[in-house]
Amino acid sequence: MALFRENEATSMPETMFGSCHCGRVRFRVTADLSHVTECNCSICSKKGFLHLIVPPERFTLLSGKEVLTTYRFNTAVAQHTFCSICGMHPFYVPRSDPDKIDVNVRCLDGVDLTKIKPNAFDGKNWEHAMAGGVPWR
Repeated sequence: MALFRENEATSMPETMFGSCHCGRVRFRVTADLSHVTECNCSICSKKGFLHLIVPPERFTLLSGKEVLTTYRFNTAVAQHTFCSICGMHPFYVPRSDPDKIDVNVRCLDGVDLTKIKPNAFDGKNWEHAMAGGVPWR
């Protein structure tokens, strides 16, 4: 489980589980919590999404595929996936890395968010920020 002890930083991938609020959508992810990013774009700010981008082989949807709904806007590259029952956004396919899965750290079981120190990403100025290098790569 992804619990942090005082003054402990994780630099090794670990397997964690997560879900939407109602629990119909469940998933497993193997990742390093030192690579969490917080974006200030309009949708991420409104959702409170904390990003953890992983290759698809490190993500497994365990249940709930039938209740997932996708929202697309602007370039329509990002596939903002959410549970159609509770409305929670546990993961999505990001515009920055459409070949990966972006997990919402807030939907992971047992993570102490006070121990997470997210890297900032200026999504309000997406093109400029992407050209300058991104914290999750």
